[in-house]
Amino acid sequence: RIILNTLGVEDFGIYNVVGGVVAMFSIISGSLSAAISRFITYELGREGYDRLKVIFSSAVTIQVILAFLICILAEVGGVWFLNTQMNIPVERVVAANWVLQCSIFTFMINLISIPYNAAIIAHERMKAFAYVSILEVVLKLLVAFALYIVIFDKLKVYAVLLLIVALIIRFVYAYYCKRHFKECTYRFIYDKEVLREMAGFAGWNLIGSSAGVLKDQGVNIVINLFCGTTVNAARGIAVQVNNATQSFVRNFMTALNPQITKSYASSDSEYLMKLLYKGSRLSFYMLLLLSLPIIIETDCILSVWLKVVPEHTVNFVRLILVLAMCESISLPLITVMLATGKIRNYSIIVGGLNMMNFPFSYLLLYWGFEPESTILLAIVISQGCFIIRIVMLRKKTGLSARNFIREVYMNIIIVSVLSCIFPMLIYNVVGDRVLRIVLVVVGSFISTSTVIYYVGCTSNERAFVKSKIRKLFKKK
Repeated sequence: RIILNTLGVEDFGIYNVVGGVVAMFSIISGSLSAAISRFITYELGREGYDRLKVIFSSAVTIQVILAFLICILAEVGGVWFLNTQMNIPVERVVAANWVLQCSIFTFMINLISIPYNAAIIAHERMKAFAYVSILEVVLKLLVAFALYIVIFDKLKVYAVLLLIVALIIRFVYAYYCKRHFKECTYRFIYDKEVLREMAGFAGWNLIGSSAGVLKDQGVNIVINLFCGTTVNAARGIAVQVNNATQSFVRNFMTALNPQITKSYASSDSEYLMKLLYKGSRLSFYMLLLLSLPIIIETDCILSVWLKVVPEHTVNFVRLILVLAMCESISLPLITVMLATGKIRNYSIIVGGLNMMNFPFSYLLLYWGFEPESTILLAIVISQGCFIIRIVMLRKKTGLSARNFIREVYMNIIIVSVLSCIFPMLIYNVVGDRVLRIVLVVVGSFISTSTVIYYVGCTSNERAFVKSKIRKLFKKK
């Protein structure tokens, strides 16, 4: 809200779309980032500590080289695209170039931080990860408030301050890792075998990374070409709402992913299947619990939260939250697939299908459809990708597609439908706007929690919840 109000709708939209130009280059970096996380976690699961040192140092070397290569590409391709192809008001082109330069350097810094971040997560030091994440959020909040007092161009200042935040977080990660993990002391190592393995994994995963970037940032640029920066601002707000709700799921998966990879590395199939089933259901349930009241009361919540609500924002928020819930089911499946290391066919098929978001979105907008149609398309494609993942994991890990569909997919559909009944009843009966929002939020929480407990959880999971509640009350 603070950033939107201080920058204005137009500048907020410019920052989102120009930052998206730089994020397009994560097509290259994203694949290597996944490779680094997978190899570090896998070696910890095998307890291969000597090889772990080689992997970490190789990863840092690769990321530094990659950062400079992407910098060159972004300076050439990004500057050309920004100044010749994008739909930006003439008087804001200089500020947009400032945003581009700061975004490029922020991207480089974040890229070099990835091996350190991966090491913290692989060692499951979630407390440290949480503290650094809190520090980052606090710094970004201070940046937002600083915009109120600056007398210079606020968009330029915002881009520079976010670059400074990235530098601070980069040094915090490096300091913690060097103090706590022996393998995180960098030295130049040229290990042909390790580099070949990581490059092979990253090469095939490049397709999946490309698809993800084209689906998000690529479609954002397409929207800019057809609809302008105001609609980019609407989509940017929706993405921020989605990021806020998804943060719980991302933290959950951050804790779960090392367990999945390590269980696969140690060939513990029974535990792996338990993690898959529980992880998929819990990821969806957490998002449902947080998203349901927002989806029902989007209009009112946005009008209270923001002074200015750009057109299309309400629909964007609702649809992006639905898309996030659809994709949350697949998060543990993706982790297992990456853990196998054999991702060629997976990347070609699933990545290729996901890439269709970009050309089909272009066609939809070219034919005159509303910008919301791009998210509806993404929802349909995400379900196709989910089915493909199930089929492919059945061959690689012995996952039962029938059981997974019945115990996870059908379960969450039933839970979703039942959870909506009570809050929707409140929404349609209560007339007072403020009272209705309060009752819908409370009603959604009660309804969703109750349905998840009695319908969504197994008997063992309910017993586990009961034991935790009893312990909590005993402590008090």
